[in-house]
Amino acid sequence: MVTSYRGFTRFNQPRNSQMVGNSSSPLLPSKTLLDVIKSLEGVSTELVDRSKTIFFPGDPAERVYLIRRGAVRLSRVYETGEEITVALLRENSLFGVLSLLTGHRSDRFYHAVAFTRVELISAPATSVRNAIEQDASVGLLLLQGLSSRVLQTETMIETLTHRDMSSRLASFLLVLCRDFGVPGEKGVTIDLRLSHQAIAEAIGSTRVTITRLLGELKSSSLLAIDRKKITIFDPIALAKRFN
Repeated sequence: MVTSYRGFTRFNQPRNSQMVGNSSSPLLPSKTLLDVIKSLEGVSTELVDRSKTIFFPGDPAERVYLIRRGAVRLSRVYETGEEITVALLRENSLFGVLSLLTGHRSDRFYHAVAFTRVELISAPATSVRNAIEQDASVGLLLLQGLSSRVLQTETMIETLTHRDMSSRLASFLLVLCRDFGVPGEKGVTIDLRLSHQAIAEAIGSTRVTITRLLGELKSSSLLAIDRKKITIFDPIALAKRFN
């Protein structure tokens, strides 16, 4: 029986599965979103190093992106200078779709940063719109990709509603377990190399605070850290402790 707690399942979904259906279902297209993007005119592949900006708020929204490898952080920057994470996207996630929604030239709404080193495939928004007009199944693939994005954003917002920083950190670690976790004999290892500074920026804290809180979790035998990779021994126990 699969144990779940507040949306977290002990056994996560296969990380390499696409956000789309398979050919065995008559209701869903056999092509993946990756197949579609790679076939479009003007497609390109790029590697972005960790902490580098992919696009800034206000940049022209001219291309649609699909993550091939790694993780991307989307955040909203407010007039006060505060930057709030709205989503942490994993492999096969779609982003940068604002121009598709508005139907005309738009400016970027979010700040997109490589949370890890990432490989991206992107295509001009005009090529994506043309593909949708020619084949309705492409629109279905995009809709499924956007649905996944909405769920990721809702999860991140729920994480940031915790006023207590210990609870916020625990909730964030559980999100990472779900989206980037690899089950093993000792628990679930988050398959990302995470610095304390990167975690602090993602949840609106400071490096000093994150270092202290992670130390407390290690002392409580809830997790271990090896070469910046975090292993959660029992995600359910971590969730219950901070509920």
